[in-house]
Amino acid sequence: MEKRRVVITGMGALTPLGKSAEESWAAAKAGVCGIGTITLYDSSSQKVHLAGEVKGYNAEDYMERREARRMDRFTQFAVVAAGQALEQSGLDLEKEDCSRIGVILSSGIGGITTIQAETLKGGEKGFDKVSPFFIPMVIANMAAGQVAIKYGLKGMCSCPVTACAGGSNSIGDAFRHIRDGYADAMLCGGAEAAVTPLGMGGFTSLQALTKVDDPARASIPFDKERSGFVMGEGAGVLVLESLEHAQARGAKILGEIVGYGSNCDAHHITAPCPDGAGATACMKLALQDAGLAPEDVDYINAHGTSTPLNDSGETQAVKNAFGAHAYHLMMSSTKSMTGHLLGASGAVASIFCLLSLRDQFAPPTIHYQVPDPECDLDIVPNQGRSARIRYAMANAFGFGGHNASLIFTGWKE
Repeated sequence: MEKRRVVITGMGALTPLGKSAEESWAAAKAGVCGIGTITLYDSSSQKVHLAGEVKGYNAEDYMERREARRMDRFTQFAVVAAGQALEQSGLDLEKEDCSRIGVILSSGIGGITTIQAETLKGGEKGFDKVSPFFIPMVIANMAAGQVAIKYGLKGMCSCPVTACAGGSNSIGDAFRHIRDGYADAMLCGGAEAAVTPLGMGGFTSLQALTKVDDPARASIPFDKERSGFVMGEGAGVLVLESLEHAQARGAKILGEIVGYGSNCDAHHITAPCPDGAGATACMKLALQDAGLAPEDVDYINAHGTSTPLNDSGETQAVKNAFGAHAYHLMMSSTKSMTGHLLGASGAVASIFCLLSLRDQFAPPTIHYQVPDPECDLDIVPNQGRSARIRYAMANAFGFGGHNASLIFTGWKE
């Protein structure tokens, strides 16, 4: 079977930087920090007080109150971002064969807001008194399910739960699904809303979150003083289509996805391989899939979480995968601005890659102060820059050893 080219025609996002893809990107270009003191609950009794929240979000601005009450926050985010992406794509679903359009949306944690609230209610009133919508609200696949139901999309509907690699796996799996002829279009990406006392407490106990209270020194990828990641929340959704399908309906094409690599460290439940072997192999798989040489990639949106092990390991992996070219490409971490969106992070990174290609601009790694000899690549420190970008890679690595790398290129009519 001949492999089809796959393009992007729509993007939607809710992030700590803005309530759309364009708003988020404008802030990222400007080096805005979306991290601040937690407002979703009183964090004074816990060790961590900072997060990247979606600011000014009110579900009833986007959906009926009854509908919102039957969705966990992560699902609401997914539905909103999917609506934005579909609107930008211009897909007229009444004219489409919706059995040829599917949904692949990830969440690493699922409905933890609802889990916490209903567990407390059950402990107080008895567990037979929990909401009848408890199960449909907490299961991680429900973001994909709700989007498919809302728009009548009857193709493949799935939810990769691969921790922080999930959003990227969703996009990569949708890419392959279209490329191999199983669908004409797919909505794909990820959503997360884990800024809750339980979610934050779990990651704090794991020693994964920074306890720094200064937003300017909390999420500091590749900085020698990094001490853990900052939790973020939000969603990123793309509309992918086969090139033929998009051109046949006269769609505006935003970019093209050309390569996808996915593998596993098979090393540790939370720690990456110290030598970056799994990430190295993953990036090489993406390059091979795209038919590219290392020298073709000009920018990497790094996983760059601000944890000691990830940032040094990813740096070494890029050196291993790209050789001498590693010192000539740009590799920034937009998590310095958004925090870590877990299952949504790879989707948001992909959107930023596509907009980097459009604007020929590499966003910065902000708040960088103290160099680390183990992280000695060009991380676009503190100030974004205009630059030639032919191909951009988005990296995502998750607990369990899950790795995913995506490669995008721009589009010219």
